[in-house]
Amino acid sequence: SSEMVTNISMSLVNMLYNLQLVKYAGYDGVVAYGIIMYVGFIFVGTYLGYSVGVAPIIGYHYGAGNTDELKSLFKKSLILLSATAVILTACAEIFSSALAGIFVGYNKELHDMTTNAICLFALSYIISGINIFASAFFTALNNGLVSAIISFLRTLVFQVAFIFILPLLLDLNGIWLAVVGAEICSLIVSISFFVANRKKYKYV
Repeated sequence: SSEMVTNISMSLVNMLYNLQLVKYAGYDGVVAYGIIMYVGFIFVGTYLGYSVGVAPIIGYHYGAGNTDELKSLFKKSLILLSATAVILTACAEIFSSALAGIFVGYNKELHDMTTNAICLFALSYIISGINIFASAFFTALNNGLVSAIISFLRTLVFQVAFIFILPLLLDLNGIWLAVVGAEICSLIVSISFFVANRKKYKYV
C-alpha cells in the first residue's frame, strides 16, 4: 500500500510543482525541476536501494524472533543512512553547478537558477533517507498501515501543503524548499512511530 501511495502521489505532486513553477518562474522553472528530478533519482535511489534490500532481512529476523539481530539491524541502518546522508548532501551541494551544467550549460541564466534549485532541494537528502527507511522498515515488520501513513504524509500531504505555503513567504525559493519542509515534518512522524512501536516490535 505504501508503494502504491508513493507512486500515485508522485504524479500529482509533479503536476502541482509544474503549475507553481510556471506561475513563479515560467517554463525555465519547469526545466530546472526536471533536472532536479533526474539528479534526485541518483541520490534518493541510494536510500531506496538500501531500504528495499534490507527489508527482507528485517522481516526474516522479526518473524524468527531474533530480537538481538533486529536491534542490531535497526541501529546500524540508522547510523549508515545518517552517514550516507551527510556525504550525499555534501556532494550535491559541492557539485550542484557541474550537475546543472550537464543539462543547461548553454544558458547561464537557466544554469544559475538550476544550480540554486539543486542546492536548496539537496538539503532534503540529509533527511529523506530516514523517512524512506522508516516506511520500508514497517512494511518489513508487516505493519502496512504505519508504512502507508508515513508514505502518504511524506509524498502527498506535506509536499502539497508546502508547495502552496512556502512560495507565499519565499517566492521561487519556497518551491525548491517545499520538499525540505515535507521531509522535516515526515521525520517527526517517522520518529514518533519508531518510539511508539519500539516495545511492540522490540527493535530498540
